[in-house]
Amino acid sequence: MTQLASPAPDTSRAPNVRPGQIVFVLAFAGITAAITQTMVVPLVAELPQLLHTTASNASWVVTATLLAAAVATPVSGRLGDLYGKRKIMLICALILTAGSAVCALSDSVVPMIVGRAMQGVGMGIIPLGISAMRDLIPAEKLGSSIALMSASMGVGGALGLPLSAAIAQSADWTVLFWVATALSVAIFALILLLIPATPVAKAGRFDLVGAIGLGIGLICLLLGVSKGADWGWTSGTTLGCLIVAVVVLVAWGAYELRISDPLVDLRVTARPVVLLTNVAAIVVGMSMYAQSLIIPQLLQLPEVTGFGLGQSMLEMGLWMLPGGLMMMLASPVGAKISHARGPRITLAIGAGVMALGYLATLFLMGSTWGLMIAVCIITAGVGLAYGAMPALIMGSVPRSETGSANSFNTLMRSIGTTVSAAIVGVVLSQMTQDLGGYTLPTESGFQIGLAIGGGAAVVAALVALAIPAKASAEAEGNIEHDLDHQSAAATER
Repeated sequence: MTQLASPAPDTSRAPNVRPGQIVFVLAFAGITAAITQTMVVPLVAELPQLLHTTASNASWVVTATLLAAAVATPVSGRLGDLYGKRKIMLICALILTAGSAVCALSDSVVPMIVGRAMQGVGMGIIPLGISAMRDLIPAEKLGSSIALMSASMGVGGALGLPLSAAIAQSADWTVLFWVATALSVAIFALILLLIPATPVAKAGRFDLVGAIGLGIGLICLLLGVSKGADWGWTSGTTLGCLIVAVVVLVAWGAYELRISDPLVDLRVTARPVVLLTNVAAIVVGMSMYAQSLIIPQLLQLPEVTGFGLGQSMLEMGLWMLPGGLMMMLASPVGAKISHARGPRITLAIGAGVMALGYLATLFLMGSTWGLMIAVCIITAGVGLAYGAMPALIMGSVPRSETGSANSFNTLMRSIGTTVSAAIVGVVLSQMTQDLGGYTLPTESGFQIGLAIGGGAAVVAALVALAIPAKASAEAEGNIEHDLDHQSAAATER
């Protein structure tokens, strides 16, 4: 068994911490990391020509980022617990910078896939930033700060579409990646200069065997789910990936339960609050991603279909943009609800708002303004839900496990989005019509896809309400008590 030793815990607390400065830097880092995930969307149709390859090979430019982010997120979270979250965020920012530069210099598919995988590693900044806030932000500002950082993933995704579409239409496509490189350099510099070192709260060893096992299991699982429609759901490749995923993940779980310093403490994740919050993360991720797949298509399909709105890629991105901003505006509201009623209620309300937004889409599909309003309702609910989940997680796990636990919760969201893409993709591919020689999804196919997204939101609300109320209240209290204790200790020093 190969394991890497970590340094002894450092319980010091950085002096002269400026909460506003920390929140700005970490939120900017999260938004930038999320922008890199959606920035290739305007280029997808052109990638085979740009990279001199087939459409099948070019699809790995998107898939590589998904797989790398899924594997790197829990690993970076654990490393943050063991070696310091600021240090690992800096490493993530360096990898993000290098990956963006590799993409900008690429003229063939292999280096582009490598660069995109490196960009995926940068997503580890988001859960690490959320966890670092517990170490650095005063109790009275923590709830709103966590909610804002949690919303950065959605905000970055919403900003990425119009930004990348505008650049792609007015400049060489490589400019997209040079912009990403510049933003990544700025992230590294800001974290280095403005974010204090976080205390290392846990002494132990990094579980390299567990990291490899989880990586293999996740890659096989996500490949099977995300590529099943292309390969065929009953093909040997798809079934083989899914079978290997089940076998490896079961063996990984058994291994993690036997060692003293696991990559993911499964006993902690089995606690009712943590377990149900992670289940909710999967379903919220499914619901959130359904509208991200369907509404852009409705906006861009030609008007001759009878339900398409004939918008360009740039126009579509601009109509979707207010949704990302609404997510940011909703996050502090969610923090106030959590403080007054507990994060469990905030999570349930957020999921309920998402369900109402999906209901609204069924009546507002006929206009760009209507879809924009529906998107704003849905993303407001996402902002409430995403802000509540870290509060539930961090208040229910030891402080030494916050990086790992938050990263695992982020992974659950990613699994939810992957499953959503597969389910909605099957629906839209099965319900089609022929229009001028082109095969397009039918209006009823889109309606069913939206209904699936709304149904997932209802399930998420029910899961949230199943979280024990007493344990949820204790989770909120645990964070405040921990931070008050740290503040008192810092004052004494």
